[in-house]
Amino acid sequence: MSAVYIFDAIFHFGSVVMLAIGALLPIVDPLGGAPIYLAMTASLTSAERSRMAKAVAINSFLLLVASALIGAYVLDFFGLSIPSVQVAGGIVVCMIAWSLLNSPNSPPALDRSGAQPARPDDLNQRAFYPMTMPLTVGPGSISVALTLGANPAPGFRSLLMTALAHAVGILLVAVSVYLCYRFAERILRKLGTTGTSVVVRLSAFILLCIGVQIGWNGVRGLIATGFPS
Repeated sequence: MSAVYIFDAIFHFGSVVMLAIGALLPIVDPLGGAPIYLAMTASLTSAERSRMAKAVAINSFLLLVASALIGAYVLDFFGLSIPSVQVAGGIVVCMIAWSLLNSPNSPPALDRSGAQPARPDDLNQRAFYPMTMPLTVGPGSISVALTLGANPAPGFRSLLMTALAHAVGILLVAVSVYLCYRFAERILRKLGTTGTSVVVRLSAFILLCIGVQIGWNGVRGLIATGFPS
């Protein structure tokens, strides 16, 4: 095996990793989601929010990897299309964003050390829905992950290396989710009460716009394909 072949393989592997990061990170947007995360976990203690941040990062990694590797086959099995996933997901995102916009005008608690501890089952359930899906890994990022895995490379070795590269890129995105959510409390504490309230409302409005855009992309896709059954 020549050095040129090894260099080309490493370069291809790195390019696929960067492609996965570049495609998913702007859509997942963990830094922009940190205020939403903190607002929706205001009733939890700091330690519970840290545990949930870890759970959300793990769930995000598993969900994105599954979408990239087997998501297209699952949709084909159930006869579903990506536009239909976008429409349904966009509606859910809009509902959550609307509830945040109309929530009482109080900032998220930054220290609830004396709060009643939540049950582990409740934390696990909330870590997946709605914290992981659709707030962190929504229909937009799932669609991108499906697209990444929609055109598998020919040959078993190329397929294996591409899948591994996608997994590494998704892992780095999940690590960024953990870091942004884990330290969201410190970031927003520096903003103060008023600044935190403004950021949360603005993030909720942006999330609503994202939900509308995702839903519209799905509707446009259904119209373009003639509403396949």
